[in-house]
Amino acid sequence: MIKLRVSLVILSILLFRLCDCFGSNSTNADSFPAYPDMFYEYRFAAIDKKTPLDLEYNALVRKYIERYTVEQRNETSKILGLAKLYFPIFEYYLDKYDLPLELKYLSVVESGLNPMAKSPSGAVGLWQFLYNSAGMFDLEITSYIDDRRDVFKSTDAACRYFKYLYQTFQDWDLVLAAYNGGPGVVRNAIERSGGKTNLWDILPYMPEQTQNYVPAFLAMNYIMSYAKEYNIEPAKTAFTYELIDTLYIGYSISFSQIAENIHLSIDQLRFLNPRYKLDIIPETGKKQLLVLPGNLVSEFLAFENRILSSVAAIDTLSKARMHKMVYTVAKGDFLHKIAMKYNCRLADIRQWNKLSSDFIAPGQTLIIWITE
Repeated sequence: MIKLRVSLVILSILLFRLCDCFGSNSTNADSFPAYPDMFYEYRFAAIDKKTPLDLEYNALVRKYIERYTVEQRNETSKILGLAKLYFPIFEYYLDKYDLPLELKYLSVVESGLNPMAKSPSGAVGLWQFLYNSAGMFDLEITSYIDDRRDVFKSTDAACRYFKYLYQTFQDWDLVLAAYNGGPGVVRNAIERSGGKTNLWDILPYMPEQTQNYVPAFLAMNYIMSYAKEYNIEPAKTAFTYELIDTLYIGYSISFSQIAENIHLSIDQLRFLNPRYKLDIIPETGKKQLLVLPGNLVSEFLAFENRILSSVAAIDTLSKARMHKMVYTVAKGDFLHKIAMKYNCRLADIRQWNKLSSDFIAPGQTLIIWITE
């Protein structure tokens, strides 16, 4: 046993020296170190010990390592920068659902850490949810809002999906393949292979996209650990997780209104709040999330106080010229119909009656303020 340990230590030293030989010019920012397969295997074995995922190295994985470090090194640099904003959020939700933290790298393969990403099939967001599947995970999609682009809600949904897939397959490799191709693709591949359940045995029976998906994910695990070895530094990013804050607002406001009153551009607001499709936070009867740089929250709250004071003053003045009536909901009534009848807004009726939804029932009474 002692001899075996000594041999492993010697082998490790030799491998590192061999690495230096092959990548001796790697200190040059324009160079790309070339390592032998044996060294990749050694490094994968090292990172594999830190995760319940099976981080296997093979020729397909090497192809993606070379793609990320040579052909797409600028994109990899951008991803390393964006990771400082998104990865802490991913890790929070993965930890919440007791999932391997390394699953955060799947979003890199899915979207390149771009919440605005849209695939040819119509999948949207950091975790690439299709329109129909979004509803299964309570992701709201309206003309104003797309929760698939919300980092918090979409990550929570992705984690619930990971949980479901692992309960189904009890194998993380198959979970990865199923996340990309769907559970049906994995089941069909198992059946066509004669009942095999090892990913690498059934991979030839899957679509080409899924065949490339898992190797790309494994390569990204490696790159995120060893990017510096390839002279790839994180690109500068305006916002990191530590520099942002969140608050909730219950009124409609446009990005242009916010940008005019605090030191933040519309483009920065879009970057931090990709959930809002038309640069407007709509009034929906429930609080909506607004993400801002932490150092601008007090500035925004001061602006918000001015807005609310102004609205309250207008409200008081308006009500002085209005009288209150009690309306009994008839069969076939709905809020839009009542609002049009009495020339008021849906938001007004909701506010006057503290309604949490637009559902009303015959016989229900509503307070309506009518202009004199």
